[in-house]
Amino acid sequence: MKQVEFFGMQLDPGTGDVAMVLREREQPRRVVSIMIGGLEAVSIAAALNGDEPPRPLTHDLMVSLLTATGARVDAVEVHELRDGAFLAELAVSGPVGDVRLDSRPSDAIALALRVDAPMYMAESLLDEVGLVIPELPDEEQIEEEIEEFRARLDEIGVDAFTDEDSHDGPGDHAPPA
Repeated sequence: MKQVEFFGMQLDPGTGDVAMVLREREQPRRVVSIMIGGLEAVSIAAALNGDEPPRPLTHDLMVSLLTATGARVDAVEVHELRDGAFLAELAVSGPVGDVRLDSRPSDAIALALRVDAPMYMAESLLDEVGLVIPELPDEEQIEEEIEEFRARLDEIGVDAFTDEDSHDGPGDHAPPA
């Protein structure tokens, strides 16, 4: 199992379908999109935003049940893809011992986000359906490259870009014979 993190949600504007995106925490940082229902998307968004609805959502109720019984979620494991559906388990521990509960990934993630439980995905799944998205440079990297470019321009000088023999505009020269 490789540790993953919640990376975001995508909305297909044409169909209205929602996918949650999980990303591998370590290199190569593969991402996996998992289609979820609208209610699960709302619950995940509420957990991410720290929203407390006037009445508890199902996943909030699950947290209350865990707390009231002295149990805790130790991990979420997305372990299989069967017939186009991802399968997950909750690893829960408490007074009755350690148990594993079958779960939809969306419910498991919605709960994990509320209780700050680690999330994992089978490496075989990451190999099968994970995509590597190139990392975009951060602002510091961009600034460093701009400074390097400016330094190279200063070394070359402006004269390297002008033709003193011609006063015509660029592209007005006849090709060499």
